[in-house]
Amino acid sequence: MKTAFLLSLLCLLCSICRGQELEPRAYAALPKNLNSLAFVYGLTKGNVLTDPSLPIKDMKANVNSLTLGYVHTFGLANKLARVQIVLPYMMLSGKLKLNGVDTSITRNGFGDARLRLGINLTGSPPLDKKDFVRYTQKTIIGVSLVTSIPIGYYDQDKRINPGSNRWGFKPEIGISKRFKRVYAEMYSGVWFYTANTKYLVTKTQIQKPVFNIQGHASYYFKRQMWISINANWFNGGQTLVDGAEQGNLLDNWRIGATWSFPIAKGHSLKLQFHVGAFTESGYDYNAASLAYQWVF
Repeated sequence: MKTAFLLSLLCLLCSICRGQELEPRAYAALPKNLNSLAFVYGLTKGNVLTDPSLPIKDMKANVNSLTLGYVHTFGLANKLARVQIVLPYMMLSGKLKLNGVDTSITRNGFGDARLRLGINLTGSPPLDKKDFVRYTQKTIIGVSLVTSIPIGYYDQDKRINPGSNRWGFKPEIGISKRFKRVYAEMYSGVWFYTANTKYLVTKTQIQKPVFNIQGHASYYFKRQMWISINANWFNGGQTLVDGAEQGNLLDNWRIGATWSFPIAKGHSLKLQFHVGAFTESGYDYNAASLAYQWVF
């Protein structure tokens, strides 16, 4: 589709939850030397930021987030590559039971930045814009490395924070296949985390790897509008605090949908929502977002 790339970048730009993304078109064919800025407002309700190490029950929180994202594509070794950076600001308020005691919380601050470096190994040559309009995608196989950079606000005395005070790394492989107006995609990756040595000031928190698979089916209409159905499964992530087992993320499923539509040449809006289809522990929340994107 000649101009579909103007909308594909928007899917790359943001996710609220730490490591449980739903990102359609992450390995989409795009022209090289393309830039995109996105501004995203997100609203998340439920058990949003807790992890299995926290002695928290019945958490009901609202998170309003404002996120800035940037993507740049370029040629590397005669292949299409891209770099993406995302920086969120979060405003959290809610109620929970902490060690059996009803507690209210309020947190405002920047979350951890997310940097993604990816390259399409096959099926996506690094074409200029004028050549790209004659290109038709078939099958793309790509790889990427996502890095969570711990620059977010972190209070050592608090169990819940916008930042995590640890690095995260996710190597990932993805495949994208076009069937006329339908694009089918599947990615698989594993999150690895460094230790948080300042958990509750003096404790050390360690989380084992989290395995993740996500799938997407996107349908493109005329005039650059498209919709997609998204699904995500993640497992693992056993958490230890000072060597003591605290919990595990088991068989967590999320499903969602995305609608992207143009508002002017080079400008578009995207609506997205996703919900917890099945949650064994943690991350039981509903999320919706509205994003504006400028491609240049």
